[in-house]
Amino acid sequence: MKKYFAVIDTNVVISAMLVPDSIPGMVLKYVHTGDLVPLLNKEIMDEYIKVLNREKFGFDKNDIELVISSIKKNAIVLDRTITDEPFVDHKDIVFYEVALTGREDENSYLVTGNIKHFPKKPFVVTPREMVDIINSN
Repeated sequence: MKKYFAVIDTNVVISAMLVPDSIPGMVLKYVHTGDLVPLLNKEIMDEYIKVLNREKFGFDKNDIELVISSIKKNAIVLDRTITDEPFVDHKDIVFYEVALTGREDENSYLVTGNIKHFPKKPFVVTPREMVDIINSN
C-alpha cells in the first residue's frame, strides 16, 4: 500500500477516541498501521496531549498514552511554512502551516472535521475523504 502523510487536526483524534469504530477511528488506525504518517511539530503534539487530558472527555490515561505513543512513533516532525491566509480560529493556523511544509509530497494532506475553518484547498480533507483516498490505492 502507498504511504500517505497528513497533519491530523485535534478534533479527528478526539472523535477517533470517542468512537473508535468510526471514520476518524479509521484515520487513527491507518496511523497505527503506518499507512498514514502523521506530520506535526511540538505545538501540535502539545495540543493533542492537553486536549486529550481534558476532564470533560474522561479518556483513560493509558488510552491517551497509547494514542500519543503511536502518533509519536510514526510521525515526521516538520517546521511551519508561514502563511498570511486569514483564519477564523488562530489556533488552527499551526495545523495548516505544518501541512504547507508537508506539501512537498503530493500524498500529503491536512485532515480535519472542521473543514470550514481552513482555506479551501485540495489537500485539506475530511476524515471520510482521507479514508477514501487511502482505500482507493
